[in-house]
Amino acid sequence: MTSGLPRVAASTAPATQPPSLPGLDPAWSRLVTVPAWSGGRSGGSDRAARTWHLLDTAGSLAALGVEPVGTLLCVHGNPTWSYLWRSVLRTSLEVAAAGGPAWRVIAVDQLDMGFSERTGLERGLPQRVADLGALTDELGLTGPVVTLGHDWGGVVSLGWAVDHPDLVVGVTTCNTAVHQPDDAPIPAPLRLALRPGLLGRATVVTPAFLETTLAIAHPKLERPVADAFRAPYRGAARRGGIGGFVADIPVDAGHPSARELDRISSGVAALDVPALLVWGPRDPVFLERYLDDLAERLPHADVHRFEGAGHLLPEDADVAGTVFDWLGDRLPDGRVPAGAEPSLQTDTSEAAASRPLWAALDELRDSDEAALVEMAAPGGTRTISWRLLARRVDEVAAGLLDVGVRPGDRVSLLVTPGADLTAALYACVRVGATVVVADAGLGLRGLTRAVKGARPDWIIGALPGLAAARALGWPGRRIATVALPAPARAALRVEHTLSSVARRGARRLAAGTALPDAPSSDAPAAVLFTSGSTGPAKGVVYTHGQLGAVRDVLSAQYDVGIGTGLVAGFAPFALLGPALGARSVAPDMDVTAPRTLTAKAVADSVAAADATVVFLSPAAIANVVATAPALTDADRAALGRVRLFLSAGAPVSAALLTAATELMPNASAHTPYGMTEGLLMTDVDLDGIRGAAATSSGAGGVCVGRPAAGVSVRIAPLSPSGAPTGELTDEPDVTGEIVVVAPHVRDHYDRLWRTNRAARLGVIDPRGHRTGDVGHLDASGQLWVEGRLQHVITTPAEVLTPVGPEQRIEGVTGVGRAGVAGVGPAGTQQVVAVVETVPSVRRPGLAPSALAASIRAAAGAPIAAVLVVPVLPTDIRHNSKVDRTRLARWAASVLGGGRMVRP
Repeated sequence: MTSGLPRVAASTAPATQPPSLPGLDPAWSRLVTVPAWSGGRSGGSDRAARTWHLLDTAGSLAALGVEPVGTLLCVHGNPTWSYLWRSVLRTSLEVAAAGGPAWRVIAVDQLDMGFSERTGLERGLPQRVADLGALTDELGLTGPVVTLGHDWGGVVSLGWAVDHPDLVVGVTTCNTAVHQPDDAPIPAPLRLALRPGLLGRATVVTPAFLETTLAIAHPKLERPVADAFRAPYRGAARRGGIGGFVADIPVDAGHPSARELDRISSGVAALDVPALLVWGPRDPVFLERYLDDLAERLPHADVHRFEGAGHLLPEDADVAGTVFDWLGDRLPDGRVPAGAEPSLQTDTSEAAASRPLWAALDELRDSDEAALVEMAAPGGTRTISWRLLARRVDEVAAGLLDVGVRPGDRVSLLVTPGADLTAALYACVRVGATVVVADAGLGLRGLTRAVKGARPDWIIGALPGLAAARALGWPGRRIATVALPAPARAALRVEHTLSSVARRGARRLAAGTALPDAPSSDAPAAVLFTSGSTGPAKGVVYTHGQLGAVRDVLSAQYDVGIGTGLVAGFAPFALLGPALGARSVAPDMDVTAPRTLTAKAVADSVAAADATVVFLSPAAIANVVATAPALTDADRAALGRVRLFLSAGAPVSAALLTAATELMPNASAHTPYGMTEGLLMTDVDLDGIRGAAATSSGAGGVCVGRPAAGVSVRIAPLSPSGAPTGELTDEPDVTGEIVVVAPHVRDHYDRLWRTNRAARLGVIDPRGHRTGDVGHLDASGQLWVEGRLQHVITTPAEVLTPVGPEQRIEGVTGVGRAGVAGVGPAGTQQVVAVVETVPSVRRPGLAPSALAASIRAAAGAPIAAVLVVPVLPTDIRHNSKVDRTRLARWAASVLGGGRMVRP
């Protein structure tokens, strides 16, 4: 055995059948003896007869009477075994039984692992690839074959694929690596396990390595499942392969397996077949740099990151469902369909191709009129002219090129709204870099997920962002927006400041070096992260053409352009102000907490920018209205000059809009409907909301108006199980998922193949997007939003959407805000109402009987329980959407006997 392993690792034992284990069908299990062989397509010195245990669905498919279109060859890593793939085998049979493409699944136990033979010999990477080739030869495996690997089984399966190009039609893999960068250390857990004094004890003598691996599942493995993974490794004599696998990790170029790893990594780059990379980002061993490497070698690969999942990805997430969805799309009959596109990303080459995002800056570069007004600048209000802003953008753009930023590089912007953020953003877009923008409202944990997931090449940040990046290990070379002492620069790994970058750019421009041509309209321009209010924040990729289309639809809908003064208390509008040619001001507020915005701050911003348009989030409006008594006559006069008031990001009540218009009496109040994936889909004004309420059919919901120019809205009707099904329709009063089609819909989600597929499933137009919202169209063509798809409640009698009942409950005397959620299994859920009372209660509890009776009478839904809380939980970013998912978990807990604590 490999040096450093104790003698017990060399034990031999025959292959055996596994005992009865949860989720494992005995019919799948078989032993296969590979006779002594003379060689293979790759190396290996052990050519003796060996017996393998493997799982195989061939017999089960035959019993169903179906002929497989191909074979899915699954290879586990260390220290698991073929049990890891049981869900893949089960799903394959479910798909076949339902009439879908039948794939035979073969999941092997590598020699010295699982229930395969214990050979007592060292088996390095060349031997393991050769072993697998000998087994598939003995099985008489013919194409088409798709490989699926995990951990070091990913390397072995890819090595087999490289050696069998005549059979392989696709490759899929979970958390693995085919290359160790020279400038990056082996991950810490493996460095520890490889220590000579620890290797044998941790991997063979004791089950420490095995137990550590099982302990990092997310969520924790159920005890019977964990015991099933332990089953083949009871006793040190059965664990030699675990130690051997760890010892075989190529730590440097001199390692015996390094040459084979290099051969495989080079071969992978030459594979010209569909590929799927699925990943668990919480893996402490296979870090995201290994995903980056694989994606670079397989640039056509589809990628899906399961946020929150880790190393044991097939246990943590629905890998099986994802793989079979992918097979159905990419290889429906075992072959790539003629004319198939390699990915779900769409061509937007016609969208806004003639006018780049920074066109207004070029048009106004000789103007000394104000472009930006910073209300919270050091030393007081600061005004930046169009001339200065245009020059600064050019200088920073040229400087970025000078320090090494290249088209396609990703640049994470960790800067609060203002001149620095504006200059950095437009400079990056100007040179073809892709900006990564994640709202600080996500919190450190959410920002860490977002930034690490986006894998930026560069970070431009203020001090708080740079400190977080250093402390939390965010990737990217660093550029600071402020000057820092040398020790701080070194500690934060800052290479440049934005000012020094601009100076370099100015010298470059003065020397006659022109900026490059504008990027093509279908080149990526930005990755904007969603709010994280309905799950982990997703990176939404926009092309240059799509961002231009966003600008154009906003300009056309609201007549915002050159000369318009815009108060932007909503980050997307603050960033798009210069693209619109609008004079923009970000009010003095904490951007991570919209409720910190006061009426006085809005009035000051309007006066400073001579603004006629104001855009605020619903949470900000509530506090603006609440702080209105502090306004002076001058403040009220300034607000009286506003002609257009906008609020979006969450449903806005007519009462709140009415209160806001009392502060801005000459403004038309509008509430656009959109999302990060498409910032403007429909629009309605206050009069429209009032009129819609008067003519409502009674289905409930928030009226968000008519589609904007170029936007089409359809509904995917809900089935009795609450799923969107059937043909898209524009028939009135049909409740279902809202589907939008527009030229300014996002291009795709970043490294989320499955999410991309779901967002476009059933939408023929490539510009279409399934919003995840549910609602209906009324007889006049207006759209009503009734909640989120994941918040739909399925009772034994009906399917309910939450917004309508919540609105009716909020009309009950003594009720402030309300949240409605379903508790229990789908199809048998009970409806629970949770309300804030007026005045507020001090602690959560059951509602008083009289209040509960009034709520049940008003709800128009079968309310099983009514609970009262001091404050309802809200989403992270907007502080205004009720977090119904959290509410449902809390209600289920307290009604099940849990502690009555705040949700």
